[in-house]
Amino acid sequence: MKYSYFPGCSSEATGLTYDMSARAVAEKLGIELREIDDWNCCGATSYFAARELLSFAISARNLALAEEMGPEDIVCTCNSCYTILAKTNSYMAESPELAEEVNDALAQIGRKYSGDLKVRHFAEVLVNDLGAEAIAEKATRRLTGMKIAPYYGCQFTRPMGGDWDDYEFPNILDGLFEALGATVVDYPMRAKCCGGTMMLTEQDAALKMCHDLLQGAVDDEADVIICACPLCEMSLEGYQPRVNAKFGTQYQVPVAYFTQILGYALGIDEKTLGIDKQIVSLDKVLAAVPA
Repeated sequence: MKYSYFPGCSSEATGLTYDMSARAVAEKLGIELREIDDWNCCGATSYFAARELLSFAISARNLALAEEMGPEDIVCTCNSCYTILAKTNSYMAESPELAEEVNDALAQIGRKYSGDLKVRHFAEVLVNDLGAEAIAEKATRRLTGMKIAPYYGCQFTRPMGGDWDDYEFPNILDGLFEALGATVVDYPMRAKCCGGTMMLTEQDAALKMCHDLLQGAVDDEADVIICACPLCEMSLEGYQPRVNAKFGTQYQVPVAYFTQILGYALGIDEKTLGIDKQIVSLDKVLAAVPA
């Protein structure tokens, strides 16, 4: 199984362990992720509000580069990257006028995008192309007794989720981790916004959003929150000290990428998965998993 891989900017900094663990999981499962050569920032969600056409062109350059590599689907791990690339792909397909404008811009650098590729989230590829049960058969550790709160984030399925998961209550990872032996808690907050880039402009509001998400996991007695987006993971784990300072709480809630916990179940060593780089330790969570 072969895919074009768009790592995204976070994979080189705050989301490094997501990239590490995603690549390790892919290799373990026999998936070839071919990194798009000379990829650039997807343009990010906020930039579309300022310079829409330029944002489409920036995003479409990545699509054009992937198209030059071959016919494989494009795989993203970051929710925002997935949303932007899928949006550009969809809008260009639906609007010949936009496609012409974007390709006029791409022509300035000697490129063109014909719109023949599909943009997909890594989580969806794992579950729909391989299957939860097939992945579970490759596991060397059962996650028996681990209580997981699946946090998908607000951009996992909205607005570009298509028909592969529920828009308002995504659950595609639930079945995967249940197949691996974990207990998936209800976690009604699973698709609520974490505050994201509001940390830079409206920090009090963003911290309240993080507080509510963390408290929801505590109320559901979850051992760990798993994330499918680098910005979500950073907000919930990295900003826990600020949440505690503002609200007088004492949260020490482990937060991990779903690929890290999946990789652990597959027998991949902790350093390769970046588990040693966590801010809130996963030691107790993993120690409870039967050998």
